[in-house]
Amino acid sequence: MTRMPAWTWLAAGLLSMAALLACAREVIKEVPVEVEVEVVKEVVRGVSAEAGSLVVYSGRSDSLVGPIIDQFRDVTGIDVSVKYGSTSEVAATLLEEGGSSPADVFFAQDPGGLGAVADMLAPLPDDIVSKVPEWARSPQGRWVGISGRARVVVYNTATLSDGGIPATLTSFSEPEWKGRLGWAPTNGSFQAMVTAMRVLWGEDKTREWLQSIQDNDPQIYPKNTPIVAAAAAGEVDVGFVNHYYLYRFIQENGEGFPARNHYLDGGGPGSVVLVAGAGILKTAENPENAERFLNFMLSQVAQQYFASQTYEYPLVEGVRTHRILKPLSDINNPSVDMADLADLVGTQRLLRELGIIP
Repeated sequence: MTRMPAWTWLAAGLLSMAALLACAREVIKEVPVEVEVEVVKEVVRGVSAEAGSLVVYSGRSDSLVGPIIDQFRDVTGIDVSVKYGSTSEVAATLLEEGGSSPADVFFAQDPGGLGAVADMLAPLPDDIVSKVPEWARSPQGRWVGISGRARVVVYNTATLSDGGIPATLTSFSEPEWKGRLGWAPTNGSFQAMVTAMRVLWGEDKTREWLQSIQDNDPQIYPKNTPIVAAAAAGEVDVGFVNHYYLYRFIQENGEGFPARNHYLDGGGPGSVVLVAGAGILKTAENPENAERFLNFMLSQVAQQYFASQTYEYPLVEGVRTHRILKPLSDINNPSVDMADLADLVGTQRLLRELGIIP
């Protein structure tokens, strides 16, 4: 098979980026045209006609990150293969495969998954990790945050108003919420929130809160999406989710969709901003392409994709947040480094002890 020369990939990449940014500009105005040119030049720098390959293990779903991974493939000509699964499943696979894993990059939904395999990750160059705030990266430089996801309470607008919802998670342990709650205890983001509880509250208070919610007979769901749907349908009055799932429903169903997000202004783990992040395996066979991948994900083009298409918070300066989102600076995000949320195993052990997960 004959490969196209690098300049051909560059031309194709420019067209692809133009299409992506045209879509973004419908929502985020005044994205400079020069950005797309400079990003493509930066990404393809050093890419030869034999662009090589890249293996990504993704704990993020195809629907969320598939389009931007496709853009990277189109721009560079790199043959990218992706293995999808939940973050915990992918982390378990990496640990099982060990040094023989074919993965170059682990793209995780939450810091707990990254922490679980941190010893398998190589230190990243400073020019990659320095692109995001200190709280959103590994102190050892083994992984870097790609986008931010705020924990919120989604609620049914027919039965509740924003002003009628508590300011902190602790209030949901009261008997008045019995039978009205939805949660997804096997979901990675929920477990990351519980890990934040353990860091901020300590083990005893976290255990007490989990038991009190369990006693309130919550409806159990496998992940965030069905919780949002359940809140809109009136199956539950409130649910514990990430912020961006609601906006995908509103995009598909219109402003009349009967659910909205409530940010817990009282702070604490219920308002923590989690990061999805990525790292490069020590055993990566394509480390240069892996670095190109991370640089691309932290470029203004990719960050604009997350801001405008998946409704997540960009982590790189100079990228505008979607106008329908509460500004990141206005969220009462507790002071906790993402690296402190690495003890996923301890959180899962606690949830099993309480009979919340199998």
